[in-house]
Amino acid sequence: MELLGAATVVLLVCVVCLLNFARWKIRSGKGKMPPGPAPLPILGNLLQVKPKDLAKTLEKLSEEYGPVFTVHLGSDPVVVLCGHDVVKEALIDRGDEFAARGRMPLGDRANEGLGIIFSNNEGWLHVRRFTLTTLRNFGMGKRSIEERIQEEAEHLLEELRKTKKMPFDPTFMLSCTVSNVICSVIFGKRYDYKDKKFLSLMNNMNNIFEMLSSRWGQLYQMFPEILDYFPGPHNRIFKEVDAVKAFVAEEVKTHQAYLDPSSPQDFIDCFLSKMQEEKDNPNSSFHLKNLITTAFDLFTGGTETTSTTLRYGFLLLLKYPQIQEKVQEEIDRVVGRSRRPCVADRTQMPYTDAVAHEIQRFITLIPLSIPHAVTKDIYFREHFIPKGTTIFPVLSSVLYNSKEFPNPHEFNPGHFLNENGTFRKSELFMPFSAGKRICPGEGLARMEIFLFLTTILQNFTLKAVLKPEELSITPTLSGLGNVPPFYQLCALPR
Repeated sequence: MELLGAATVVLLVCVVCLLNFARWKIRSGKGKMPPGPAPLPILGNLLQVKPKDLAKTLEKLSEEYGPVFTVHLGSDPVVVLCGHDVVKEALIDRGDEFAARGRMPLGDRANEGLGIIFSNNEGWLHVRRFTLTTLRNFGMGKRSIEERIQEEAEHLLEELRKTKKMPFDPTFMLSCTVSNVICSVIFGKRYDYKDKKFLSLMNNMNNIFEMLSSRWGQLYQMFPEILDYFPGPHNRIFKEVDAVKAFVAEEVKTHQAYLDPSSPQDFIDCFLSKMQEEKDNPNSSFHLKNLITTAFDLFTGGTETTSTTLRYGFLLLLKYPQIQEKVQEEIDRVVGRSRRPCVADRTQMPYTDAVAHEIQRFITLIPLSIPHAVTKDIYFREHFIPKGTTIFPVLSSVLYNSKEFPNPHEFNPGHFLNENGTFRKSELFMPFSAGKRICPGEGLARMEIFLFLTTILQNFTLKAVLKPEELSITPTLSGLGNVPPFYQLCALPR
């Protein structure tokens, strides 16, 4: 029996090797793919690529293989793009060719090809266009959404006052604040900060982001076919996803009962009306399962990334209290204490705007972007890339460009200031990715970061529990995203 088992393993390895060789022959017959480290059967480049800190590993490999190179995550080749020039050329100059969504097994299994984040088909285009139009109609990027953010900021201030200068973890408070803005658009309502179901959802989404960024999350990206059959922490993510989708499905059911197509109140109402319009089209992408998945994408995407950016940003302000003081001085000079900050103030507040940009640059929240793929066989910088090949645009290699941002590993708002103190724009600022797959919530996120940051610092001084020099600002996890370390702060009324 032992010999039979060993023979089976050997046979499996041989089959995998033959399949990899066949793939290589097909690819090499049309041209030479970008160079890269030699892969092992099944394992690929696991020995060279560290799942714990994937972006830094890939940037290190680019020093040896150039700005365009190939690594194998498991048996699948991935083309890595490092540096502003190649990332811009791919995502912007040749955006149509790099517009497909790359292979991301966790997202593929969770969403089954639906929604707007991980989908990769003709239906994705229709649903994305509909989603962007609907979000704009409900004020995304307009004054009406600004007013919603300002109103939610008032609720946040009230929660901060309740802490009575005592230390607290800001994670879920910030999650509730940011989530309520997107909830008002998707579900047509906000939730109380003490609502147990709502807090449970914030915990679900926080866990999803951390698991995607964990070592297990990265290993699943490499070996999904194997890990699907093994127990482990990677399986918990799907329970978290199911919990959030169950909540969305419950909201959809409520909306169905009270739907008035002539007067839609939110995104779900609009999607349900679109479903009725296309009910006779058997190939329509507008159906109940896609509604739940799309709303899930908006709900999670509109909550976790911005709230984590704010949480990481406040940690940096605790680490560098002199920067916080300069922001407060500018708020007092431009806005004062008697009215709420508004987006129009941003042009008169170059230092605060620079701090908001530097937070996003420094933390590089999604260092590899969400994977892309090429839509057809292409030649890119003299290298052949077959249709469907996954592409990793390393955004951290752009945001940490030392020529554009001197001493990039230093948190310095001066990276976005001219010598005369005015705000300095940079085309290398692309924390939301770029091109056809740029984050659809970019405008909302930038508005939220500025308004929540200024409103809080207008009313409170954030003070660390530890001495600033004792605070770590190194991410605890760095995979799909960079997860900030745990900390507590005190909010002292001004």
